[in-house]
Amino acid sequence: MANFEVPDLKIRPREGGYARGQEGFEQILRAALSLLVEQGSKALTLRRIAAECGLNVGNLNYYFKSKEELIRELLDAVISSYEESFDDIFHDPDASPKQRLERVVTLILTDITTKKTSRFFPELWAMANHDPFVQERMEELYSRARVVLNALIGEINPGLPSDERETLALFISGSMEGMTMFAGFDKPWRQRMPWIIGIAQRSFVDLVQKMKPGEIREGVEGITDLPR
Repeated sequence: MANFEVPDLKIRPREGGYARGQEGFEQILRAALSLLVEQGSKALTLRRIAAECGLNVGNLNYYFKSKEELIRELLDAVISSYEESFDDIFHDPDASPKQRLERVVTLILTDITTKKTSRFFPELWAMANHDPFVQERMEELYSRARVVLNALIGEINPGLPSDERETLALFISGSMEGMTMFAGFDKPWRQRMPWIIGIAQRSFVDLVQKMKPGEIREGVEGITDLPR
């Protein structure tokens, strides 16, 4: 049975001389995650993070030379925890591709109902709108998150060309992420999430199975360009 709870962070072990500072390294990343979830992106400063850990900024700079480096490590630790959970589902030898896709859908939508996910990702979306560095990190994060979706779509419907498969994975991922604002933690439709999961499983599996090569590329008649 798949585990539908994603760990908050999967923090990589430090190597060489930095290994002695592993505990402090993890403490800082967990403090940064907590600040972002509880107080929002405005609280994500090196001074605030250091204070949460009982450090001064100089001590924190031993672990992270800049805020950008800290954000990069934080996002890597977040997405690594999802990748591990996705891999557990993807490599289940007793489940068909359809069943594994259903489980990935369940994992993502169940995770959306948690406080951490409902607050963490919207804060990053807002930061990405104004900070090119964060935008690049977010694109990298979501690209890594879509790898398993892309692979499962290929197993279920091997005839789809790679660009259409990627677009379909993007659509499925974006459709689920959008539920954060409606059925996430403390949101009005959170109690309906089990129903939403059932709808998503059925509709996404059906969509992947029935999509024919070239149908996505054809697009929608009359839409040749998008407003700037």
